[in-house]
Order: sequence, then structure tokens, then C-alpha cells
Amino acid sequence: MSEAPTQLEGEQRRGGMRGRRDNQRGGRRPGPQRGGDKGKDKWQPRTKLGRLVSTGRITTIEEIYLHAIPIKEPEIVDHLLGDKLKDEVMKIMPVQKQTRAGQRTRFKACIAVGDGEGHIGLGIKTAAEVANAIKGAMIYAKLSILPVRRGYWGNKIGQPHTVPNTVTGKCGSIRMRLIPAPRGSGIVAGSVAKKLLGMAGFEDVFTSSIGHTKTTFNFLVATYKAIEATYQFLTPDQWDRQEPPMHPFVEHSEMLSQSIEQKVHRVDINLQGQ
Repeated sequence: MSEAPTQLEGEQRRGGMRGRRDNQRGGRRPGPQRGGDKGKDKWQPRTKLGRLVSTGRITTIEEIYLHAIPIKEPEIVDHLLGDKLKDEVMKIMPVQKQTRAGQRTRFKACIAVGDGEGHIGLGIKTAAEVANAIKGAMIYAKLSILPVRRGYWGNKIGQPHTVPNTVTGKCGSIRMRLIPAPRGSGIVAGSVAKKLLGMAGFEDVFTSSIGHTKTTFNFLVATYKAIEATYQFLTPDQWDRQEPPMHPFVEHSEMLSQSIEQKVHRVDINLQGQ
């Protein structure tokens, strides 16, 4: 009479317990597993401005605006504004293009970013998938972030709360006009423009718009250009000529040159190793 097979023998007959042999082959390899650091990549700046921001030489975004330095990395905005920066999807719509093979459908997304304290950005991106369109629009919005100049209506009491003067923005057939309003009036505008003005930091604004304002994308761009125009007109209190500070690229030229030399040296070592 044969004995009943043990649990170990039964699993071996069925092909089980693979990787459990005495030599322990086939199990999880020692050391860190693949994908363990996924999503935790450290920011590696690729521009001079990015290197100055990552090393703490530039601590505020106003220093960048003062010297009109273009922002080419969205991580710069994340590093300087941090958690104060809020984003909102303003509109997503499908768009089509007629090709030989038929109609090609893609998705167009518009995203606004702002901190409610005088910084606003607007990005528009079209992609084959909604997620890619939102991601691209988010990057464009951070790269296009700009300062917002606020002012008063009447007496200069408290914090600035409205536009400093009447400004106008245009896109397509739409003309958007922002008018200073007394304190307590609120933002008198359409729902789309009201969100954008609130994210820019305005509390009281009168608006006047003409054109086909139902076209949401053009309406948003016209409002964004009107906000941008607040710094294109200087009132007499800003006519005083002041000596500008030294440009950051000149002030920290030695550090920037050293980082470039280290990068070239690292590339030479890699080429020699190959």
C-alpha cells in the first residue's frame, strides 16, 4: 500500500513552488527593485535660471520679472511659488481635422494657474488623449505665468483690490475691458472670466465685453491679455528712475561657469569609459 504524497511532492508534480529550490534561484533578486523610485525623480535644471533657482541664488519670482528672464522650465515656478499655486481646468473640448483617412479627433484643453496674490498663467494644448492635453496645458500655463498689477479705486486704504486703470484685451472677435471698481463691488463678469480674475488676485472689477463671448477659449485669452496689460502702462507714481540691481547671470557668473565645466568634465569621463 503506497503512502499518500506529501504536500511538497504534490506541489512539485503540479509545477508549483518554482523558485523555492535549495539553491534559491528564481526568487526576488536582492537589492532595490525596479520602479522603486518611480515618481520621485529629483529636478535636474537644464538652464542657467533653473540652476540659480535650485541652488537658492534666486528666491522670489519677482527677481525674474525684474530682469525679464524667460522661464523655460515649469519646475522653476513650482519651486518658487510652491503650494500657493492653484490650477483649474477651464474647458476641454474635442476638435476635428479632415484628412485623407477621414476625420482625426483630438482634445483641446485650457488650464489656468494662479496663487490669488498677483500671479496668473494660462495654457492651451491639443493632444490625441485628454490626459496628455491637460499635462501639456499645465506646462504651458506655468511657463506663461506673469505678474499682475493691482491698484485702488478712490482712496488708497488697505491692500490693492482692483485694476489700477482701465485695460483692454483682444482675441478673435472678443474685446474684454476691465474697469476699476469700488471696494465691495465684487467681480462683475461672466463665470469663466470671474474664475480667471479671482485666481489673479482681484477682488473688485467691472468688466465690459463685446464679440462672440460664447467662444470660451477666445474669451479666456482676451481676459488674460487684459490682465497682462496692467503692467504695460505706468502711472506717474512709477516714473521715478531707479538704478536696477545687477543681473543674476552676471552676479553669479562664476558659479554658472563652474557648473558648465563640471558637466563637460563628466561627459569626457563617460566618453573615455566607453
